[in-house]
Amino acid sequence: MDQFILQILNGLDKGSAYALIALGLTLIFGTLGVVNFAHGALFMLGAFCAVTVSKLLSLSHKVVDDTRTDFLGNPMQVDVPYLHDWFGAATGDTIIDWAVPISIIFAIPVMVCIGFIMERGLIKHFYKRPHADQILVTFGLAIVIQEVIKYYYGANPIPTPAPSAFKGSFDFGVLIGFDVNAIIYPYWRLVYFFFSLVVIGAVFAFLQFTTFGMVVRAGMADRETVGLLGIDIDKRFTVMFGIAAAVAGLAGVMYVPINPPNYHMGMDFLVLSFVVVVVGGMGSLPGAVAAGFLLGILESFASTSWAVSNLPGINQVIIYLVAIIILLTRPRGLMGRKGVMEE
Repeated sequence: MDQFILQILNGLDKGSAYALIALGLTLIFGTLGVVNFAHGALFMLGAFCAVTVSKLLSLSHKVVDDTRTDFLGNPMQVDVPYLHDWFGAATGDTIIDWAVPISIIFAIPVMVCIGFIMERGLIKHFYKRPHADQILVTFGLAIVIQEVIKYYYGANPIPTPAPSAFKGSFDFGVLIGFDVNAIIYPYWRLVYFFFSLVVIGAVFAFLQFTTFGMVVRAGMADRETVGLLGIDIDKRFTVMFGIAAAVAGLAGVMYVPINPPNYHMGMDFLVLSFVVVVVGGMGSLPGAVAAGFLLGILESFASTSWAVSNLPGINQVIIYLVAIIILLTRPRGLMGRKGVMEE
């Protein structure tokens, strides 16, 4: 039972990333009807927002430290962060330590602006084009963004640690009545799971309880009728593209302590997230979230030593096998609208 619970926790961790990326993908497809293959690049850009903020906060200058000498007896020069000069050593170290959560403040406006630029500058010209054209142009954009990141940040992963308060693991099993050390789980992975729930809840609350969100939902259901009422639905859909970009970016920001970011991490998550969207149902926001968590848990169980030893490679293909079964038996997905993908 302890291994069962541990695999569920592992699945919720990865499922959180799938759900957040798939949520943004579904927002774009449901509002604009665009298949955005550059969405994984937005996840990657969010991760590198965290890397950038961490590097900026750690900028330092050389100071001569008379209390330390080199092997020749000369005073040594040490690196002192500028934050120490501005806020003091203790406060400066705390700000540097919390660089990843602080990156959220920086990432939201940056990702919204990137979303606006992408939608207004490129994607709006492909609204009425075939999905194949949309896939080609957004996939090409994703490759360009990937190569730009590789040029400026290099090809190697860049470790970006979580705050010291959330490093290490805790005994989750004791909380639910198991023996000591039965279920040990990292703090930050739980933080990521609860953070994803907050973001998902905020998006659904925005769509459900605000006038803006209700108009967007109406536009997703019947765009022409909303337009006939004199509402500029295109402008609202542009805003939703920016929000979808911000959701993907936030998913990337908080994921960096779990998986050090590199230039191809967006592609790694993109294909799996599209499978999640198809399984959940194209255009279905609840379906995207539910499928993300369910497939994350399924992948976790398929990665156990028992599963891999008895079915070699099952952890690599399990999600695709589920997608094939869903497409054959229920083409519209688990929670998709009737008629979608069924023609």
